[in-house]
Amino acid sequence: MENSRKLLKINLDNNPIILLFVTPILFSACGQDNFKMEKQITHDLSYNHDLDNNDNFSPDDEWLVYDTRTEKGGIGGNGKIEKVHLESGRKVALYELDNNQEYGPGVGAVSYSHTQNEVVFIHGLLNCSADKPYEQWRRTGVIIKDDQPGKPIFMDARDISFPYTAGALRGGSHRHEYSGDGQWIGFTYNDAIMKKLEDSTGVSHNLRTIGVSKSNHPVGIADSADGENFSGEWFSALVVEVVPDPTPGSDEINRAAGDSWVGHSGYKKPNGTIQRARGFIGTVRNQNGEAVDEVFIVDIPEDITVPGNSPLEGSQTTMPAPPKGSVQRRLTFTANTKYPGCEGIVRSSHDGSMLAFLAKDSNNIKQVFTISPQGGQPTQRSFHNSDVQGYLRWHPKEHQLVYVWNNALIGLKLNEDKSVVLTKPDVYTPSNLVWSHDGHKIAYNKMVMDEDNQLSKQIFMIEL
Repeated sequence: MENSRKLLKINLDNNPIILLFVTPILFSACGQDNFKMEKQITHDLSYNHDLDNNDNFSPDDEWLVYDTRTEKGGIGGNGKIEKVHLESGRKVALYELDNNQEYGPGVGAVSYSHTQNEVVFIHGLLNCSADKPYEQWRRTGVIIKDDQPGKPIFMDARDISFPYTAGALRGGSHRHEYSGDGQWIGFTYNDAIMKKLEDSTGVSHNLRTIGVSKSNHPVGIADSADGENFSGEWFSALVVEVVPDPTPGSDEINRAAGDSWVGHSGYKKPNGTIQRARGFIGTVRNQNGEAVDEVFIVDIPEDITVPGNSPLEGSQTTMPAPPKGSVQRRLTFTANTKYPGCEGIVRSSHDGSMLAFLAKDSNNIKQVFTISPQGGQPTQRSFHNSDVQGYLRWHPKEHQLVYVWNNALIGLKLNEDKSVVLTKPDVYTPSNLVWSHDGHKIAYNKMVMDEDNQLSKQIFMIEL
């Protein structure tokens, strides 16, 4: 490993900026000492063990949770959530649907709480049928406590009967993620009412966006005979505003996704206060009306029960609206650059001081960048000669990143300007990286072929 220093001149929105980078150079042949011992955790090749790029370590770092979806059936066709003990390999089924069909209900995309022995995951509606299958707007979040397997706690209430209910959702929450203190769950969202409007008008209204749920605030809904409405134990609100047709050149967006919590409990504002927030990718339109993905952040008020300019529950022709104090800001402005766009899940350092994402460098190569939640110029962190493949994750306590490049895990210490190849390049790409709470383990998925040449997704781990 050696470093080279170089000056780069970049142009963002026609404003030339000179940045000094200390560039980690990775030799194509790395010494054996760089590689960590890879341990296979799951071995049953008859089914998948999908981490799905979530928070899969239990609070004590002794278990990993996953779903068992197939490549063809996806979440709708999957009926089981499992966890595996890292040392013994023992598996425990936390939740299993009886007689799940290819149309649903379906379960998947599971995450552990950072503080409690409980998990949250996507659950399709219980009234799924061939005519009403699992869909983006027909799902909810369910919590299972480790000591009460099989007993679902419905997180978000659902009410699609007008007039709607504040605190309840009207469609489908997914990609659930606990906050560092375990009191909030963030999610992406699609709306059933807007899907009906979209079907009737031909205009795109079912726009993916982002919401949050807060614990200890049940929302009671009268159960409907058709199974579409039900109560939830957490209060939910959408926090990002999306519009069907963003004004070209503006900060309006028609899609929000790739979201995660900023910091353990937020980021520090200039006045010293800590602000709870989620970083995400928002799709704007450039001056020519072309879609460009940019990094955004949304500040979230501690009280999400107070409506802003529009009803929290929405109307028959409008989406549910963000609560008072919810403020979204655009952080990157790549639309007018040579290689516009950002991608991936926007991941935050533990202290909330940096957000990491992927974007093209001046050589049209996908690299790792970071930016402050306050805004400013992004900083290029990786300098590979081919595209970074993704799956960015932060160390739980330090300014270190891990990601996939050249079908291998790469560790990057930002304070030391040092990159290390952690695993040997493989014919199968590692995916769905997740760092343990103590920072000593990294788990990930990789495909394994059986004696009949059939592939299955298995869990692997390295120790640092």
